[in-house]
Amino acid sequence: MIHVLAFYLFAILVVSSGALTILSRNPVHSVLWLILAFFNAAGLMVLLGAEFIAMLLVIVYVGAVAVLFLFVVMMLDIDFAELRAGFVDYLPFGLLIALVLLAEIVLGIGLWSAGPIELAQRAAPVNPELNNIQAIGGLLYTRYIFLFEAAGIVLLVAMIGAIVLTHRARGGVKGQNIAKQNRRRPQDAVRNINQPTGQGVEL
Repeated sequence: MIHVLAFYLFAILVVSSGALTILSRNPVHSVLWLILAFFNAAGLMVLLGAEFIAMLLVIVYVGAVAVLFLFVVMMLDIDFAELRAGFVDYLPFGLLIALVLLAEIVLGIGLWSAGPIELAQRAAPVNPELNNIQAIGGLLYTRYIFLFEAAGIVLLVAMIGAIVLTHRARGGVKGQNIAKQNRRRPQDAVRNINQPTGQGVEL
């Protein structure tokens, strides 16, 4: 009985948070509602026995993606009136996407009720006695180890590319001389002075 109550609680909170994410006028509030939706979705994953997916939702989506969105929204000077002005122009396209997603959900529910598709054991053969995290770890580091390493290499290349683009030469921006910083001695970086009272500091 407690599982049913927890499911309905998490489900109601997920749907409510998702709706408020879309309907909130303040983007900061939208990101906060999105974080709440991620937490409740993680609760649903725990109820389903998918602990690894729940952990990913909390660590990756809440801890990285949603917080990054929050910082970007808070630091950028966004004209909210201009953002709301283009809502009507994109409304037909948004409704079209919503209808496509609704059709996919209805089709998925219909196919699931028609009967299971026995593809899981062919694509990801695991021991049914293992728990969720052990099964995923066994697959990643045995059957799909090369694909897992290839995904890591792609992420590494993307990170290096982002660093290279960020550190390109720009006018008016002072470059960083790492060798000069490493050669600097503590006595050259710190200067102790006896500052008189009531006078400013000379730099």
